[in-house]
Amino acid sequence: MTGILFALVPTLMWGFLPVVVTKLGGKPKSQLMGTSLGALIFALCTFVFAHTQLTIFTAVISFISGVFWSFGQMNQYIALMKIGVSKTMPISTGMQLVGVALFGVIVFHEWSTVAKIALGVTAILLIIIGIFLTTYRENTDAGDKDHPLKGMLNLLFSAVGYMGYIVILRYFNINGWTAVLPQSLGMFIGGILISGRGDTFNRYTGRNIIPGLMWAIGNLGLLIATPLVGVATSFSFSQMGIVISTLGGILILKERKSRKQMIFVVIGCLLVVIGGICIGLTRR
Repeated sequence: MTGILFALVPTLMWGFLPVVVTKLGGKPKSQLMGTSLGALIFALCTFVFAHTQLTIFTAVISFISGVFWSFGQMNQYIALMKIGVSKTMPISTGMQLVGVALFGVIVFHEWSTVAKIALGVTAILLIIIGIFLTTYRENTDAGDKDHPLKGMLNLLFSAVGYMGYIVILRYFNINGWTAVLPQSLGMFIGGILISGRGDTFNRYTGRNIIPGLMWAIGNLGLLIATPLVGVATSFSFSQMGIVISTLGGILILKERKSRKQMIFVVIGCLLVVIGGICIGLTRR
């Protein structure tokens, strides 16, 4: 029971994070810097109690992983601004799930049995159908600026960044606890490099430290839950946050949806979640 409670932490934290970021406002680069700064502050606090043994190699690899996160997060924030939370999060999560799953099959030779192959292929199909349903739009006027491909390039870049952030640690078999501090440093420095010149540090940066702390608390919950309930369960729970994000965008941020779109969005989110659970089961 304790493990399940910890597994729910990333569900809640990461689910509400895009809603909170959008509500707090600011440009994507200020949101990125605030988030990465909050994560760095939290990492500095937890590092004191983690008792990890860092080497130069693990520190460098973890740092690079954090830079990948910054690239992915920046593009996700741009997508949030362009098309809203309720469209961005199901597509973003679905792309990540499919990308990481395929990388696992190609590089780590997962899905070694017929049952796992069948389950994995089913999961990918469910996620693709779910993404398609969440992007459904009814016939609109020719002057409608809500183009179906708007923000898709940013979401693709975001998925690549997140995949690098996740996969690189696994490839070099680096423990999450060991990676926390150098990874958060990579997130912060990467954020500075990606944001470039301009008014990066402002009041919105300060506000978005809160989402950074939320992200870090979710990550801590995942690190604690994984050894208690296993990778499959903790991973699956972490993906369920998209239901909170999507419904939060509609109900809290008042992102407009027709009745038909609402039905499609809910069904699409559920399919993405089910697909994520199936991918988690292939890791047993």
